[in-house]
Amino acid sequence: MKAAANQRTCDKGHVYYKSSSCPVCPICAQQQKPDSGILAALAAPAPRALLSAGITHAKQLCTYTEAELRALHGMGPNALQKIAVMLDSMGLQLKQESGHPNK
Repeated sequence: MKAAANQRTCDKGHVYYKSSSCPVCPICAQQQKPDSGILAALAAPAPRALLSAGITHAKQLCTYTEAELRALHGMGPNALQKIAVMLDSMGLQLKQESGHPNK
């Protein structure tokens, strides 16, 4: 059974309803969604995860391994696949896992 949605108000005064314990205001999240770049191509949880880690540009992703990105809350397999494809199209790649020199 799904929990009932509760009315909430964010710090900016937006009134919204949520049934989960997630504190993110959907109105603020939509307003903060980038119009272009690597973050714009990902579903909402992934950009939030990247931004919370201080990652805002594709080149910054190259300093992380797939496992490190996967460990971020909100990063799922679809986001990781999109990131890999986007980086490849730019001639970039994620940092290689240590112990896997042939990867």
